[in-house]
Formats: sequence, structure tokens, C-alpha cells
Amino acid sequence: MGFSADGRVIASRATRGDEGSCLADDPRDIEVITASYHTHGAYSPDYYNEVPSGDDMEGDEEEGIDGWVATPGGRLWYIDTEDMVTYQVCGIGCLPSDPRFVRGDMGQIDQSYRYRDLVRLLDQ
Repeated sequence: MGFSADGRVIASRATRGDEGSCLADDPRDIEVITASYHTHGAYSPDYYNEVPSGDDMEGDEEEGIDGWVATPGGRLWYIDTEDMVTYQVCGIGCLPSDPRFVRGDMGQIDQSYRYRDLVRLLDQ
């Protein structure tokens, strides 16, 4: 997401990933990138995919941008890389969700996580 050469707000085309990752090319039509966006896509019991990952936060921080992450349960998260905190903007079902999503599979999901706390949670 960002601004075109003529100052319009635009988003890049989505890039399909696989079950565990997604590496997108840098968008060619965005002059100034202001944020990333991606989904954790399909539900999988093998991943804690209802929260952003440490890699999500680290990648955005490295690029100097904030990020947005949608989850299989239909949650939307905002990643603030200045404070290294992620906030749940809206909860289960606020976005389209995977019909195979299992509510509660990850246990309690907090409204926000500091990077270090999120990494600790995901390392359990």
C-alpha cells in the first residue's frame, strides 16, 4: 500500500503464498510504500495463524513500514513497527473467514501484543 507517482493512494496486487509463507515482489506502481498487507489465508491446525507472526513484525520493521494482517477467522490486525506492537482492529468474522476455521483452536487471543510477548507465545 502507498502512493503512486501522482499522489494517489493505491494497493499492489495480492501475491498467492503457500501454507507457511508468502514472499511478494516489490510493487512497481507504488512510488512510496507506506504499509504492507497480507492474509494468513486458509486455516491450518499446524500454525498459530490467528495472530501476526514475529516474522511479519520483523519484516515490516526492516522495511520501515507498518502492516496489516487478516486471519482465517476473519480478524484484522495492525502492526505498529515504531512501538513493535500489533493491535486487533476487529475480531472474528469482521472479514470473510475460512469455513474450516476452528474457533478457539489457538486458545485466548488478546486484543494486542508487544513483539516480545507475541514471539514468546508463538514459541510455546
